[in-house]
Amino acid sequence: MKYSILIAAFLFTGIIAQAQSSDKAKALLDEVYSKVMSYENIEVNFKFALHNSEADVDQETRGDVTLAGEKYLFNYLGAQQLFDGTKVYTIVPENEEVTIEDKTDGENTITPSKMLTFYKTGHNYEWDILQNVQGRKIQFVKLVPIDTNSEITSILLGIDVETKHIYKLIETGKNGTVTTITVNSFKTDQPLSKTLFTFDENKYKEEGYYIIRN
Repeated sequence: MKYSILIAAFLFTGIIAQAQSSDKAKALLDEVYSKVMSYENIEVNFKFALHNSEADVDQETRGDVTLAGEKYLFNYLGAQQLFDGTKVYTIVPENEEVTIEDKTDGENTITPSKMLTFYKTGHNYEWDILQNVQGRKIQFVKLVPIDTNSEITSILLGIDVETKHIYKLIETGKNGTVTTITVNSFKTDQPLSKTLFTFDENKYKEEGYYIIRN
């Protein structure tokens, strides 16, 4: 009986600690969410790395995105994607091609407009390690998808303790692929052109681009 009580006490303590870890992690993410939503616009310059040792894949590239509400302008892998609030325009200069389509509202689709808020729902949270990165304190929170059929095993979200801005995202897939996004610069409330999120179809037609409508 004595050992049963000790084991029960140990398990109960473990459950309490896990709940406290989850609450602590969620509280930090709520702070990040509130901070992100308080800005008129955000400009992020980032490094993207993809690694899978079994498939012998090791890629690294850079990109940037400007966000204002749901609208965004996304530059990545030599292409540009624009969302004006209604349509998504994917511009590929190499192919001289523009694809125009309606916004996709898939539950598991992470669009640029969700890049800084995707963690708000659909995950369980755990408090993780604290790292010192060039004098900055980066607190990591581990996100585990609630959906057991998700192709993602876990996500580590590194948050700058002082600014409450996201610094790094490390996503591990069930296939062994590790995707890392590191924020190089994070600017807020910048003066933006009034036409930044406006697509000028005539301009691309004049330049000989092929327009595809889906």
